[in-house]
Amino acid sequence: MGRTRSEIMAALPPERRRKIEARAAELIAEVEGLQALRKLAERSQVAMAKELKIKQPSVHKIERQTDLYLSTLRRYVEAAGGTLELRVELPGKGVMHLTGLGELNASAA
Repeated sequence: MGRTRSEIMAALPPERRRKIEARAAELIAEVEGLQALRKLAERSQVAMAKELKIKQPSVHKIERQTDLYLSTLRRYVEAAGGTLELRVELPGKGVMHLTGLGELNASAA
């Protein structure tokens, strides 16, 4: 019979174990898709629909889309109780946070 994950982890050197645990925490912090975000926020599709003032099938459709308007994504995240932040990293320029994108009241340039 094979070893358990706990047995494998216990056999590793402490530094390697810390690195693995840190990476696991990073992966857990990542949310894959809007459905996972909604579930993490402990909201149902019906509750999201009510907050977004749309019907539940529309929430289902949004969660399955792979390409969204930023304004739709922002509204969805806010309906889940969060805020949307866009982060850009350019080589040699560091990290920047884009603001004003996806806001319905943002003025056009």
